[in-house]
Amino acid sequence: MTAKIIDGKTVAEEIRSQVVSEIEVLVRAGKPKPGLATVLIGNNPASQVYVRMKQKACEEVGIVSRGYELPVDAGEEEIEKLIHELNADPHINGILVELPLPAGLDEERVLNAVSIEKDVDGFHPLNIGRLAQKGRDPLFLPCTPAGVMYLLAKEMPSMEGINAVVLGRSNIVGMPVAMLLLRTNATVTICHSHSRDLREIVRSADVLVAAVGRPQMVRGDWVKPGAIVIDVGINRVEDPSRKSGYRLDGDVAFDEVKEVAGAITPVPGGVGPMTTAMLLSNTLRAYKLADK
Repeated sequence: MTAKIIDGKTVAEEIRSQVVSEIEVLVRAGKPKPGLATVLIGNNPASQVYVRMKQKACEEVGIVSRGYELPVDAGEEEIEKLIHELNADPHINGILVELPLPAGLDEERVLNAVSIEKDVDGFHPLNIGRLAQKGRDPLFLPCTPAGVMYLLAKEMPSMEGINAVVLGRSNIVGMPVAMLLLRTNATVTICHSHSRDLREIVRSADVLVAAVGRPQMVRGDWVKPGAIVIDVGINRVEDPSRKSGYRLDGDVAFDEVKEVAGAITPVPGGVGPMTTAMLLSNTLRAYKLADK
């Protein structure tokens, strides 16, 4: 059996097209375009690339993007001052603080400074707290976990009672995905590199979300036949055969696992495009909330 390839690019393009259509309606009605502010602290090359990609995506769908860069030695008070100014700016609907922050900065303090109504990345402690509680809903879902769930819903409209395994426990992906899976009434197991009998835990999954940050960690014999496998990992691996000198690998050994799984996301082209699409969707949602 060869798995169905879950094409995140195509699904993300559908979301982006919907965002474009809704913004066009707003503009025709004489309303301003939504606005997103990106805040980049330091000179991390990967973060610079990610911010440029997000800014380009905004321009493509009609969202006004404004970039703010602070030096690596910027203090928390300087960062908070900028964020508070953006919170008060009516032309800015969403604020994205690019992570990770430089060493020495208090991530929670910085994220807490972002207005919950403009937290389009979904990382504000209040949004995460609401996500963790029954009967309460966050204003925004974290973009990558939201993209994962969107793809899963298309493959498995009902996940009630299924065994879902999340490999990884980060604040950005693993923990929020686990909480979202619980909301579907799935039976959820969170495991990680220190879990005992890790292979057997993973192999019990009807749905596996791999987000551990280790290239090709999940092998073919780790996966239950017919399982849906969502690979969140994007790992840069040296590869002299490539012009760039490297390749991007997921956390899953794709060539092995696709012969076992029922459906699988590729890397690249799976979850990655969904993350950006959900950011655009969240920014439009923030605009609508502010316009009420």
